[in-house]
Amino acid sequence: MDSIEATFLKTHIGKEISGSPSPFMNWLKPVILSVDEGSLAFQYTVRHEMTNPFGTLHGGITAAMIDDAIGATLIAYGEPYFHVTVNLAIDYFAAAKEGDVIIAHTQVIKKGRQLVNAQCDVWNEDRTRLLAKGYTNLIKTEIKK
Repeated sequence: MDSIEATFLKTHIGKEISGSPSPFMNWLKPVILSVDEGSLAFQYTVRHEMTNPFGTLHGGITAAMIDDAIGATLIAYGEPYFHVTVNLAIDYFAAAKEGDVIIAHTQVIKKGRQLVNAQCDVWNEDRTRLLAKGYTNLIKTEIKK
């Protein structure tokens, strides 16, 4: 059975997120592609302000997309407490440029009572080229949603 949060996300599939409690997510402007327990997919369009001096997607923005998408994946579980990132490791494989559409696909690998291990793959639009892969551990806080 879906949580209220997962149901809300599913009703917005195909739409750009706006009005999120996360100002950063609103700035990233992801479009929800899919929502499942322990997994979701967001689509992003690389905007000028997301690029580095070479005109490609800044690695820090890629890392932030990964971290934010994984956070949304955990919110979809409907737990009453927030989780925060303990560590985040990113492997970069290829670049995206301004105007490119990219896909972030998350997966929870293991969910314990306190710790969660998850990953996120970032692909080009047709999912033929892996741009980056992120791995993270998150810990449950005492902060209620």
